[in-house]
Amino acid sequence: MKRLLNSFLIYLCAFALPLSVAAQQTLTHEVKKKETMYSIARMYGLTVEQLVQANPGMEKPDYKLKKGSTITIPVITPVKPQQTAAVSSAQSAPPVTDVRQRAIRLGIMLPLHKINNDGKRMVEYYRGVLMACDSLKKEGISVDIHAWNLPETGDVSTVLNDPAAAKCDLIIGPLYSRFVSQLSEFVEKHNILLVIPFSIKAPEIYFNRNIFQVYQMPNEQTETTARRCVEWFKGYHPIIVDCGDTTSTKGSFTATYRRQLEVKDIQYSLTSLKSNDANFASAFMKDKPNLVVLNTARSPELLSVFGRLSAIKVNNPDMQISMFGYTEWMMYTQYQMENFYKYNVYIPSPFFTNMYAPQTERFQQQYRRHFHQDMMTALPRFAMTGFDHAVFFLRGLHKYGASFDGAAGRFGYQPLQTPLKFERIGNGGLQNRAFMFIHYKDDRTAEAVNY
Repeated sequence: MKRLLNSFLIYLCAFALPLSVAAQQTLTHEVKKKETMYSIARMYGLTVEQLVQANPGMEKPDYKLKKGSTITIPVITPVKPQQTAAVSSAQSAPPVTDVRQRAIRLGIMLPLHKINNDGKRMVEYYRGVLMACDSLKKEGISVDIHAWNLPETGDVSTVLNDPAAAKCDLIIGPLYSRFVSQLSEFVEKHNILLVIPFSIKAPEIYFNRNIFQVYQMPNEQTETTARRCVEWFKGYHPIIVDCGDTTSTKGSFTATYRRQLEVKDIQYSLTSLKSNDANFASAFMKDKPNLVVLNTARSPELLSVFGRLSAIKVNNPDMQISMFGYTEWMMYTQYQMENFYKYNVYIPSPFFTNMYAPQTERFQQQYRRHFHQDMMTALPRFAMTGFDHAVFFLRGLHKYGASFDGAAGRFGYQPLQTPLKFERIGNGGLQNRAFMFIHYKDDRTAEAVNY
């Protein structure tokens, strides 16, 4: 049975969108501080009269809306006037098959619940999708959204048996690899585009042309990052620092990076945090810019390396030193920003969350206004990810129809956070190849360098 977020839709839908609802005819809402009957009615696209009719007792003169109380929210399925006026002719007229000439039918199949962090993150992602749909209405793009809660222990067959699923033009999901096989067969059978938004195993992409994979698998990212690092930093002297972190998984990157350097016949130096100051400094060159690469992403080791670099710069103020890091380092910007600027840190990433950009601040304000809370403190910001994904694919479908392939230059869109540029894999699906180096420059600015 189709589930449009069921009970937790109360804090998702802060504005009216053309959402579809099946058997669920009422919802419940827990009243929050400063909420009024008018604000709650507006939140769900209702009139105050409709809200009062669903809650006997509200019509009494002495009724007071109390924080923490639970009220009933009626689900009103909108019907367009022209649809009722032309029922007889519509029965004989063929359906509009070209998605460019009608509302786009979007399906969301993700864990949409409050039980664990996966659910909470995907609820925020879905909120971003809703905000995108609301924004696209200004461009004349209409979207009919169907959302199903598909948790890790869920049954994807039940979801796919819903007749609305087969009518979708685009499905976003799943979050778990175990559902990919059935979804792949389903979208191929019904000629639906499937967007897999996060990094999960999806071997079906190699033969199913309907699949878009947004994030690369970690091993593919490692290979791509190492290769592009070698190409981008031609003329630099690489220095690989062993940080003695036995828990690190970044050794796979430094090993791959070393192989790429050796293939290109580029000389590099190895050193260790355990080395004394003289031996550590001997790995650096004075007549070439140096690129420092650690084999860990942890903060304590990073801070220790900054200390060692500072000592080298005291004795060699003209020495050029840059650092190549990891996406996790963006979580340290609050504490390490000065060092990032000082040492020209480059961070490879498929996204860039510039929390100080005007468009980011506007998005945060809109999110807070719609949902009465801030986004989760996470990288990436999931609401912004959902917004970027939805705008990109819905705008693409509206312009190009089912032939949309997500390639570069199809239309102008400046993402909030996540650039998208797809390339087809052989005769299979499409994978996002957008790639950035986030560069923290010594003039105290940061830039996203698309590569």
